[in-house]
Amino acid sequence: MGVKVAINGFGRIGRNVFRAAFKKNVDLEFVAINDLTDAKTLAHLLKYDSTFGKFEGEVSYTDDALIVNGKEIKI
Repeated sequence: MGVKVAINGFGRIGRNVFRAAFKKNVDLEFVAINDLTDAKTLAHLLKYDSTFGKFEGEVSYTDDALIVNGKEIKI
């Protein structure tokens, strides 16, 4: 478990930072995402990207969180 990180804005840049950290297996623990969009839409945007393709991990959601590879990230 590494440094706890929250992302303020899960737009193009926020999602790409998350993807890059996930892909390079960086020692960061994402604990929260601040965004106006609902969890269902954020999950879809993370999972499918027109430039980088499909996200390699497992993505699901609840009303107030994203769940990525079994780890809950509050929204």
